[in-house]
Amino acid sequence: MPCIAAVLISYFPTSECVPAVGGGTVAPGAVAPAWPDAAVVIDVLRATTTIAWSLANGAEAIEAFADLAELEAAASAWPADKRLRAGERGGKRLEGFDLGNSPLAVTPELVAGKRLFMSTTNGTRSLDRVRPVELLVTACLPNRSAVAQRLLESGAQTVWIVGSGWEGDYSLEDSLAAGAVAAAAMDLGAGMAVTSGNDEMVAALALWQQWRQDPEGCLRVASHGQRLINLGDHDADFRCCAAVDSLTIVPTQTSPGVLEAR
Repeated sequence: MPCIAAVLISYFPTSECVPAVGGGTVAPGAVAPAWPDAAVVIDVLRATTTIAWSLANGAEAIEAFADLAELEAAASAWPADKRLRAGERGGKRLEGFDLGNSPLAVTPELVAGKRLFMSTTNGTRSLDRVRPVELLVTACLPNRSAVAQRLLESGAQTVWIVGSGWEGDYSLEDSLAAGAVAAAAMDLGAGMAVTSGNDEMVAALALWQQWRQDPEGCLRVASHGQRLINLGDHDADFRCCAAVDSLTIVPTQTSPGVLEAR
């Protein structure tokens, strides 16, 4: 009887929820946690959507930083005509930065051939948290099927999807996208046993089933969606971030903290 490949997908809503790997003590009889074969980082509103569109529009790479001082040092060492600094805190562009965190701003005319040095309130912290994973990609609603296909083609048997949340708290929109990615993997994985690895993944799949016909509506009712609405007119951002399967690009870590189109 042929062996059926099994893929176990777990979801952690924020970087703080990711299990500690390495070091520390393990209870008798317990299994020490290990890094998964693949990790997917999600920040729907708006870091991972902006990353995907930047690379789709010709950016050379995205280099992500949790720490602003490290970003400034790395950007300063890069040729001035080949770099852009993208920074956001609290939904607003950082003063003195070239870009904020809007996928609409990363036009081909602006980003083509350039490296974006990026730091955001939540998304870049989650990227930093799972940086050691061998296959690390970012996902959003626009590229969710492309990401699912990459995971299946990679042969990964354990996958962690990591949301970004909001300053350590759960976010509805990241959980929606986590469910969307996992649902796509289950649909595309014909002949494979793609299953949920924890209750959080089961809940995210249920959330996707509830909102799959109106993902933009989900983004708008989410607390961070409400935060953006209160900051001004972000209607076009919502439409872009909710455009399911509109991109085929998969941002992939090629060296620590550096994401390129794959």
